[in-house]
Amino acid sequence: MSEKELRRNLAVFPMSSVMQLTDLTARKIRYYEEQELIFPERNAGNNRLFSLNDIDRLLDIKEMLSDDFSIKEIKKQFLKIEQKEKQLSEEKIRIALYNDLMKESGLY
Repeated sequence: MSEKELRRNLAVFPMSSVMQLTDLTARKIRYYEEQELIFPERNAGNNRLFSLNDIDRLLDIKEMLSDDFSIKEIKKQFLKIEQKEKQLSEEKIRIALYNDLMKESGLY
């Protein structure tokens, strides 16, 4: 994972900042968490901390809801995306292993 992606996954934003950035209420954000659309981390005081990726996802949810998607449809869309990303990651691993094997065997 690149440093940029690591930084985007770093949970540092408190609820108040996320509310301002997304124009969503705390209740809506908690609801999306209950629906397992977002997964904020918790600090030692049990307060939610959000990453840039969490904020992007909240903005995507907000946009999809304004386009008349249901929560169930949004979950399906996110699941499809996650499955594609996982599949691509597995494919990259297989290609890298294949290339390593070919180099080690002297066939490449």
